[in-house]
Amino acid sequence: MNKIKFGLPKGSLQEATLQLLSKAGFNFSVSSRSYFPSVDDEELEGMLIRAQEIPRYVEDGVFDAGLTGHDWIIENGVDVVSVCDLIYSKQSMRKVKWVLAVHEDSPVKTVKDLEGKRIATEVIGITKAYLKKHGVNAAVEFSWGATEVKTPDLVDAIVEVTETGSSLRANKLRIVDVVLESNTKLIANKNSWNDPWKREKIENLAMLLQGAINAGSRVGLKMNLKKIDLEKVIALIPALRKPTISQLSDNDWVAIETILEEKVVRAIIPQLKRAGAEGIIEYPLNKVIY
Repeated sequence: MNKIKFGLPKGSLQEATLQLLSKAGFNFSVSSRSYFPSVDDEELEGMLIRAQEIPRYVEDGVFDAGLTGHDWIIENGVDVVSVCDLIYSKQSMRKVKWVLAVHEDSPVKTVKDLEGKRIATEVIGITKAYLKKHGVNAAVEFSWGATEVKTPDLVDAIVEVTETGSSLRANKLRIVDVVLESNTKLIANKNSWNDPWKREKIENLAMLLQGAINAGSRVGLKMNLKKIDLEKVIALIPALRKPTISQLSDNDWVAIETILEEKVVRAIIPQLKRAGAEGIIEYPLNKVIY
């Protein structure tokens, strides 16, 4: 039987990834001591491994496809197929940033002030390329972790990843510049991508994952209303396309169904009710495929 060997990020991105895959229809079950989760799709074979290593293993063909960060693709300098962007992270549905940061009391104001200084980071290649672009010569050392605590006693600055900046602020750090924005990507091995069956399977996976992300901030809304109120109710609805309108058994009534951003629901439902809508139902979505 054909199978896709699939690299899954272990660590900080693991839980968010498994939740996203579940919404996409792929339920992985992870044992606390196993790196090989079971999945309810016999055409998939998953392995949990650090996101930093996934690009290299995909390039080498150990995995047919994998989920990793744009940052780790660049850091590893690999030649893989970028199938699609998936904008989600550990804590949110947005991109992360690798930032140049210093202690809040540091005299450093710009990257130029780091000439001849020392910088700690996990992304050596990305940091060196950034310094070269700005014409700055500085020593860059690999950080094995706890990077935020190394300045100012051990190094002059760090390049660290952040979603909200809260960890940096908690450690009394100040952001000097954004080095790189990154997000999760579905990537594929080039030979696997050229195999018709594997390519179709990977494309299907991409479609469902993107659909799950599209659904993350949206909900479905149903309601009934009299035809005479239809125009003013439709004017209130910021639909994804146009709302679906169905005739009810009573010729004077119709039903409307639509998809909208969840954040507007609390404001719009009272307006819909006052405009004549009844039986308003809000429901969650798993996937929205454009």
